[in-house]
Amino acid sequence: MVCFLEAADFSFFQKGHIMKTNIGMTKAESSKVVEILSHYLADSYYLYIKTHNFHWNVTGMYFQNLHKLFDEQYSALFESLDQIAERIRSLGEFVPATFAQLKELTCLKETKDIPKDREMIKMLLEDHETIIRNLRTWIEEVDEAGDAGTSDFLTARIEEHEKIAWMLRSHFD
Repeated sequence: MVCFLEAADFSFFQKGHIMKTNIGMTKAESSKVVEILSHYLADSYYLYIKTHNFHWNVTGMYFQNLHKLFDEQYSALFESLDQIAERIRSLGEFVPATFAQLKELTCLKETKDIPKDREMIKMLLEDHETIIRNLRTWIEEVDEAGDAGTSDFLTARIEEHEKIAWMLRSHFD
């Protein structure tokens, strides 16, 4: 039987009010998962900005190759931002989306100067490896909260970060 809302019962659409989720997780469990996803979103956003910065500002003998590589990487990171944010929304919470919120949530460091090309690669590699280590821990915590969907999502994201880390690491072999 399909059930439609009565015409007068649209109060849950009011600004600032979220319809309660009923997805088999307690509020505490989903809040823990949202906290994890918020940290991951902040880290991903910082890495996106850094990678885009390096794409714009890379110079040197390998300019063309690195410019193209960084383009591919920041584009993939940009797509992931929306996926992470939508995962947060699917759990019934709002997404942290201000620079102040993201700065408070990230564990990555901002780049103030324009490093040389090899230093850019090293910095991006370190950030991806940091995210990979964090994701491994977060997946265990998400599993404890009983959220198989987010666990699968984060596992797929590890694979992406590992591939990018491998490509960056290959510049030093």
